[in-house]
Amino acid sequence: MEKSALRPRVLITKIGLDGHDRGSRLVAAACRDAGMEVIYTPPWQTIAAVVKIASEEDVDVIGISSLATDHLIVPKLMSALVEAGLSHIAVVVGGIVPDNEEEALLESGVREVFHPGTPLEAITERIRRYAIETRAQGAASE
Repeated sequence: MEKSALRPRVLITKIGLDGHDRGSRLVAAACRDAGMEVIYTPPWQTIAAVVKIASEEDVDVIGISSLATDHLIVPKLMSALVEAGLSHIAVVVGGIVPDNEEEALLESGVREVFHPGTPLEAITERIRRYAIETRAQGAASE
């Protein structure tokens, strides 16, 4: 079965030292309930570990949760994905991201930042759209 016929594959994770994982667990459950295949990691992942999991699991989207400034290292993740040949994977960030720091994430390649209060249905709809776009890019490059 070709990948485009499969359910979207989403990696939900936390990088850095932030251990607050309630939000990431809620988003992971919402994605699962929306019919996506979810790869969920516990908190405290390294950038290298996230890149390795994304590659091994052939994910379409990576969701990063940040509640304690760990979003500031997401640009390093974006660079590591490029270096690993995984720049086609869409990355979204959710959590506490001050408005004056959001632009740096978007400039690094993050597709979208979801702030507290964003409805789960909106998050899953956007993740599904990004997964479709990721697959379309992959098909175009083959």
